[in-house]
Amino acid sequence: MVNNVVLVGRITRDVDLRMTQSNIAVVSFSLAVNRKYTTESGERPADFINCVAWRHSAQFMKDYVSKGNLLAVTGQIQTRTYQDQSGETRYITEVQCDSVQLLERSNKNNQNDYQSDTQRQYEETARRLTESDDEPSVVKNDDKLPF
Repeated sequence: MVNNVVLVGRITRDVDLRMTQSNIAVVSFSLAVNRKYTTESGERPADFINCVAWRHSAQFMKDYVSKGNLLAVTGQIQTRTYQDQSGETRYITEVQCDSVQLLERSNKNNQNDYQSDTQRQYEETARRLTESDDEPSVVKNDDKLPF
């Protein structure tokens, strides 16, 4: 059996990061995903699909994703139930995200922040590699080489 979902759509609202009682980051969001066909008036209907992202994906979304951004999401469809205040059983179907990728940005300020963070990470990695205390080992006697 396979339960695998791939969605590409626009996020419908800004991300609201929450923490569980176990201090795990989680965000709930919906994606507007266009259907393949157009109506007689030339419009493409959209489905609004509820999704949940956890841990690093949730933090990434909080830091870099805002309303209107185009996202690619992979995950599994999951259905859960709960009792509402009147005692009725409610069913919720949502995508539990394995990965979330930002495909484009609509907010230029966030783009600059993301590029700055990426550049900063690159520079930090390059600095650590060039400042290594370990000297490369050099073989001075060719007679001991195995080839």
